[in-house]
Amino acid sequence: MPKKKRKKYNNGNRHPQKNEQIDGAVKAKKHLGQHFLKDESVAKKIAETLSLDDYKNVLEIGPGMGVLTKYLLQRDLDLVAMDLDEESIVYLNHSFPLEHASILKNKDRLNIIEADFLKFDLKQLYGEEQFAITGNFPYNISSQIVFKMLEMRQQIPEFSGMFQKEVAKRICEAPGSKTYGILSVLVQAYYDAEYLFTVPPGVFDPPPKVDSGVLRLTRKKELNLPCDERLFFKVVKTAFNQRRKTIRNSLKIFNLSDNLKENTIFDQRPEQLSVADFITLTQKIANDPV
Repeated sequence: MPKKKRKKYNNGNRHPQKNEQIDGAVKAKKHLGQHFLKDESVAKKIAETLSLDDYKNVLEIGPGMGVLTKYLLQRDLDLVAMDLDEESIVYLNHSFPLEHASILKNKDRLNIIEADFLKFDLKQLYGEEQFAITGNFPYNISSQIVFKMLEMRQQIPEFSGMFQKEVAKRICEAPGSKTYGILSVLVQAYYDAEYLFTVPPGVFDPPPKVDSGVLRLTRKKELNLPCDERLFFKVVKTAFNQRRKTIRNSLKIFNLSDNLKENTIFDQRPEQLSVADFITLTQKIANDPV
């Protein structure tokens, strides 16, 4: 069966009369958390983080002026570049194709969309197809991006990109650390998380006040947890919302039986529990006779 042609969204001539910087640089906007990457070698390394094993669709979030976009397009993939910034969209539709004509010979490989990733229904783009996500993510919504990714984990075999270093480290952190938390557990329940490298502020325009970090998430072969997954999410979030308390005290809202609370797992604090421990804890709570 021939592959169904994917619908284009806001691609093409995008009201350039509203913008006088079609042929000039796009100005980074603080309210959008923009810090444009200007180091070509870093962009190339990020583009190479995706394996493209058993998928060809890639979604880039926050392409800005396309420094990562052009390296992604040099690989064998179909790319959607999604940005909320109208100025970036105009630039990508007009200046970018002129500057990189050689890598845009096949225009169907790039679809530029003006949209808010957190609100956009990705089923409109991909249906049930598999796709990866990458990008130099806006720091002010990076955690929300990860949570939305987790909601669509059945379709996302890989996820890579740039975060504030502290957030990237937290996602990849092991139990026992003060930075190990909700994101660490929920992501690592479904993905193998790798912290790849640190990026200094000077390679951005404007430079952020902190270091950045690039990570890669590779989905595990077994996607379903051996427990009630909704309850698992609730247990993890509730436990870490009072991370200084023991599990016995932080999970009081579950009204657990005294017999269950005598289990030694309830003597520990949430940062001491591995993903496997949280799965076991969820199973115990689900089977509590209260």
